[in-house]
Amino acid sequence: MAGTASAQTLLGPKIFALASSQAQPATPVAANDHIQIALIGAGGQGQGDTRVALQVPGVKLVAVADCYDGRLEHSKEIWGDDIFTTRDYREILARKDVDAIIIGTPDHWHKRVAVDAMKTGKDVYCEKPMIHVYADGPEMIDTARATNRIIEVGSQRVSSIIYAKAKELLASGAIGQLNMVTAHWDRNSAMGAWDYTVPLDASTETCDWPSFLGNAPKIPFNAEHFFQWRKWKAYGTGVAGDLFVHLFSGTHFITATNGPTRAMATGGLRFWKDGRDVPDVMLGLFDYREGFNLSLRVNFVDGGEESEGLIFTGSEGTMEIAGNTVSVSRTPLEKEPGLTIGTFTDAMQKRIRESYREKYPPSHPPGPPAAGYEKYVAPEGYSDRYDHFNNFFSAIRSRKPVVEDAVFGYRAAGAALLSNLSLDRGAVVKWDPDAMKLV
Repeated sequence: MAGTASAQTLLGPKIFALASSQAQPATPVAANDHIQIALIGAGGQGQGDTRVALQVPGVKLVAVADCYDGRLEHSKEIWGDDIFTTRDYREILARKDVDAIIIGTPDHWHKRVAVDAMKTGKDVYCEKPMIHVYADGPEMIDTARATNRIIEVGSQRVSSIIYAKAKELLASGAIGQLNMVTAHWDRNSAMGAWDYTVPLDASTETCDWPSFLGNAPKIPFNAEHFFQWRKWKAYGTGVAGDLFVHLFSGTHFITATNGPTRAMATGGLRFWKDGRDVPDVMLGLFDYREGFNLSLRVNFVDGGEESEGLIFTGSEGTMEIAGNTVSVSRTPLEKEPGLTIGTFTDAMQKRIRESYREKYPPSHPPGPPAAGYEKYVAPEGYSDRYDHFNNFFSAIRSRKPVVEDAVFGYRAAGAALLSNLSLDRGAVVKWDPDAMKLV
């Protein structure tokens, strides 16, 4: 009877602890076998990346470049006075003792620094989004191939054991046929909205303003532009490049797709009207030829705590990623379509039931298909950033491909920036995910 629970539908939740490679003892590294790295762009992301990178055995920092003197001084405070520091990243690329670089610059410098580095024989870890404009992507891909350099893009979720488990679950049919992915990233703080603190000594004496501007429009020194650059299109890519790209990277990795074919976005500047020219609220819809749609949302004015998550909806259940967990709720479709015959004559109802039972014999055991819930949890303290850097340094040593190369990085960033194009044009935009070109 409807509403009657059977033992099948009362399966208790199953919680599984995932094993982490980080828990394994590190292999000792000889003193002469260290990978020597340099940081170019020592802001919050760059310094954070470097702290994690140096946790990987056999990695040593030798140099830092930044356009603000205070960050160069702080780098010496963190990593020692013997660290070479400079405002000019080209001085770092000229050094023979640098094997690889971390790029933590504003987006509009990613391509220039990465290409220059690869041409001087350096391997590259480039923060996301890989590109600032679409023309950046093909040049970075071609340079990596021509120079045989390793380049990894910094959307670390593709190295996460949680995302690897989600990929495995989806491929196994855990939720049936995928038809929709819903993803969000919400923030409710000034820091979350990129309103970063400007140091009291910010000036043309302590900041190399011309170098910061690079190919951006030449304007008088502006400390907010320098230290809060994500708020302007001239240097950054807005919420699409900062946050959407993570959600695309995770989705593409789990679903093994090259990207969407069509995009439509809306949004605007709702609350942080402080001179910025990028939205603080954005919603996007994307079509995938694999048969599912992707819905994305970023909101800097949500009135709640910061949260990020993805929900994969299939024909037989849902899979959700939240923090360092992935859970599956299985609700299989009924094997029988059911009957709506109450308005027919008694004789017709009887005939239909007989025909129905010939086509759908009674199931054993009776009742709806079994439902269930499973949750997979990463170990306490697990860091996908560590695993991402570990993957990068392993590739440097082995010269084997990284998990997120320039092609993957361009496809994720190219998809994300469709949102900006659609919003600017007020129209649907099309993308060829294989050729990686706007249509």
